[in-house]
Amino acid sequence: MYMVCVYDVDEKRCAKVMKVLRKYLFHIQKSVFEGSLTPKSYKDLLCDLRKVSIETDSILFYISYNEKQLYKESLYRTCEPMNILI
Repeated sequence: MYMVCVYDVDEKRCAKVMKVLRKYLFHIQKSVFEGSLTPKSYKDLLCDLRKVSIETDSILFYISYNEKQLYKESLYRTCEPMNILI
């Protein structure tokens, strides 16, 4: 499955959350990550995130199970040359 993760957490936990996300996904912009994960890897990611975040943090996942359903477009600059999200 392909996913985009965005987060808004307290500064105290920001580095820890970023470190966990970097283990599983590609860092695209400040608090945005994306990549493909297996269901097992996704469960592992959620488990690791629960260890470093709290309920008042906001960590959102946009998930697609069909690789041809999303299209990525950037208005200005992008960290990757590709424009197909999935």
